[in-house]
Amino acid sequence: MRKRFELQYSIGQKRIEDVTVDKKCRDAFPKLIVALKKLYVAPEYNEKVFSILEEKLVKGKSKTGRPGMDLWVLFVLAQARLCLNISYDRLHDLANNHSTFRQVMGIETDYSIKKVTIEYQNIIDNVTLLDDSDLQKINEVIVGMGHEVFKKKETEALHLKTDSFVVKSNVHFPTDYNLLWDSARKCSDVINYFTDKYPSIKGWRNLSYWYRRLKNKSREIGQSSKKSEEKKKELVGEYLEKALLFSQKVINEKDSLVIIDEMDLVKHLDLEYFLQMLDKHIDLLERRIIKGETIPHNEKIFSIFETYTEWVSKGKQYPNVELGKNVQITTDQFHLIIDSKVMENEVDKSTVISLSDRILSRYKVSSWSFDKGFFTKENKELLGLFVDNLVMPKKGKLNKTEHEQEHKPIFKKLRNKHSAVESNINELEHKGLDRCPDRGYRNFKRYIALGICAYNLHRIGAELLRQEKEKLQLKKAA
Repeated sequence: MRKRFELQYSIGQKRIEDVTVDKKCRDAFPKLIVALKKLYVAPEYNEKVFSILEEKLVKGKSKTGRPGMDLWVLFVLAQARLCLNISYDRLHDLANNHSTFRQVMGIETDYSIKKVTIEYQNIIDNVTLLDDSDLQKINEVIVGMGHEVFKKKETEALHLKTDSFVVKSNVHFPTDYNLLWDSARKCSDVINYFTDKYPSIKGWRNLSYWYRRLKNKSREIGQSSKKSEEKKKELVGEYLEKALLFSQKVINEKDSLVIIDEMDLVKHLDLEYFLQMLDKHIDLLERRIIKGETIPHNEKIFSIFETYTEWVSKGKQYPNVELGKNVQITTDQFHLIIDSKVMENEVDKSTVISLSDRILSRYKVSSWSFDKGFFTKENKELLGLFVDNLVMPKKGKLNKTEHEQEHKPIFKKLRNKHSAVESNINELEHKGLDRCPDRGYRNFKRYIALGICAYNLHRIGAELLRQEKEKLQLKKAA
């Protein structure tokens, strides 16, 4: 059974409401602590956050049984990981040894009281329970709290900026020959699992030989850039010959791999998948090098592990290619991210209608700026009906009317201010959203959503500390 947090403080337990931070410290950590404290002590916001967490993690479960990690502790751990851009190892160390961090989680006690510790695996198992849809709802609550902190009036309209950037997935640079090797390597690993577990399985005495030969052939191709085309074709032919023989042997022998328990069944399914990938990349490599075909983009796979990965080319000089997913964000005049989306094989201009539906139904918008990638005539006409000051520069040559419109003082002013969203993206990347270390598409989307929430909390904490410093200066001046 899980609780929101421990309602009754025990003897020697330090109160969350009493957390203090060094106001002179410029690190991200004190800002996160201050924002989390504000969220905890404000009932109108923590009630909404806990309702979302309970709906996800507690609803439909029995109120008896072993107590689980408190929802507040789980939430704080998840936000700290992304706000500080740290690994689970460092998060584990902070959770057990950093006094201020433990106090804001509500588990810190005096030295005379037995210390509560959290296991490393317990942190991972609990933090990964959240998903991106719930975190987006939590982000709306955090944005509402942020608008109160920044003293936004209820009738005040927002000035928005929208842009997209690439969050790289945790993959190596893909080529058909190294993806073929990845597939063969994983087939070998699965077969090795069965032969270690069931020594009676016959037919795989030379498994290490297959592994070495395929690996060496893959390396030879990778180091053949200075060799002639004929020599490259010869090396690829030898590689394909070995890979085909290995694939045929796996097909012939896979029925001898016994299934006794659930893990054996899982490994059999893994073997089927990696064998399918092996055959696919044998075909692609043969068509590209031996037959000289150009492989259509929709037939390519950029990782056999992170299959959601896209090949993103945004026309930049560096990096000219990025492997991951486009993420779209919309920020307001307070630099809070009010909306985010992981784009599914989409380009910027195809997302404008769905983006406007999400935002205009929740907020009043005074101005909204985009870059040229979002422009279509239909997009501009549609948003122009709802937004007074729309900045969506046209690609290509302007006619007389468009030239006059884009050279108005208000248009030029808002277009110049649009670059602030690039600063927000840079800050996000420093908080871990340059490359996602988590595996799987669900975890990728959760990682993005956590990063957005952590970014907003950091912004709110920075403003709270600025206001406190301002009050202290006024007191000293008086």
